[in-house]
Amino acid sequence: MDRNEILFARAQAVIPGGVNSPVRAFRAVGGTPRFIRRAEGAYLWDENGRRYIDYIGSWGPMILGHGHPAVVEAVQRALRDGFSFGAPTEREIELAEAICAHLPAVEQLRLVSSGTEAGMSCIRLARGFTGRTLFVKFEGCYHGHADALLVKAGSGLATFGHPTSAGVPDEVAQHTLVLPYNDVEALEACFARHADQLAAVMLEPIAGNMNFVRASLPFMAKLRELCSRHGALLIIDEVMTGFRVALGGAQSLYAAQIPGFFADLTVLGKVIGGGMPLAAFGGRREVMAKLAPLGGVYQAGTLSGNPVATACGLATLREIEKPGFFDALGARTGQLVDGLSSVARESGRPFCADSQGGMFGFFLLPELPQDYQQVMRTDGAAFNRFFHAMLDAGVYLAPALYEAGFVSAAHSAADIDATLAAARQAFAA
Repeated sequence: MDRNEILFARAQAVIPGGVNSPVRAFRAVGGTPRFIRRAEGAYLWDENGRRYIDYIGSWGPMILGHGHPAVVEAVQRALRDGFSFGAPTEREIELAEAICAHLPAVEQLRLVSSGTEAGMSCIRLARGFTGRTLFVKFEGCYHGHADALLVKAGSGLATFGHPTSAGVPDEVAQHTLVLPYNDVEALEACFARHADQLAAVMLEPIAGNMNFVRASLPFMAKLRELCSRHGALLIIDEVMTGFRVALGGAQSLYAAQIPGFFADLTVLGKVIGGGMPLAAFGGRREVMAKLAPLGGVYQAGTLSGNPVATACGLATLREIEKPGFFDALGARTGQLVDGLSSVARESGRPFCADSQGGMFGFFLLPELPQDYQQVMRTDGAAFNRFFHAMLDAGVYLAPALYEAGFVSAAHSAADIDATLAAARQAFAA
């Protein structure tokens, strides 16, 4: 008797689609989602007792693997002191200090409970600081499910947006402009047309919701130049990349190669919570001073800075701060990506892959895509067959073509070898 199928049928009676976040429903790849009973290190066990090598890592935060002893101990200690107080704690300060120490562009920050909350708060803050209304996002970048962010542009260059979700009014979507990722010409044209109305430009420096696509150096340099010249704020969404691709986030990688590069505002999540519901947004002191109670931009949250979540996040950061952590993590991820590329070449399949730190992505394409339209050329049916072959072999990849993957410090060389053996069989089949 398949427990996953039983639970999925039961869930669909009381939960829309049977899941509490859409991608978990497996509709993109077909089949029955795996209901997870427990996790440890680099592994998940489903309700049938089947073990999987986990390359989702709760969609990024489990950079140490599941159940790291130091993190578990910190959470247990925090639980004994209390679940929630609705009042400030010293640990909130410690976590904020640790984040600011590693991200020079973040002089102050505000803790919240989700990446969506952080992203929408950044947009409100940028509008309050600049006194402007419009903002730019890029096709293929995901910044949460706030109304203004669920928008796709029309056919014209930098046209006003239209909702891509029911329930989002046109009058909300009309203030969002959507541009193609990595397109310098489109960016320049947008600023030429709307510069005096733009409050902010928001992007993922490494997009993880069209799999794994890097922003090019010329694109990022031009973005910083135009924002500085015209008074728009540059919002770097590092919910996925923050403390995952490097200790200083993806922005540190660009700052090392682009003179004068910085983010005005940064959105963080996932790793800073260590698996607990925790996120943050922060930036220049003068911008953050516009937030209540100092300024007129209102933002609040009952569970913001939750003492258990901050304990989990702080313990995670203390581990990844240790010397050599990211060198080892990047090497392990590179072993996986290089191995997958080699196996694919043996099979004669079109394949390309990329990685940074503990984040990776692959495409069934001959060359790495640079934007969403190129990503869409991937053979979706072939990916679905590959996904299920890997799942049957005990390797749990993201159940969607457009999601990045994650390696943790708990993944061993043996785990990578087992994954490559499964991939070799999958490509052969």
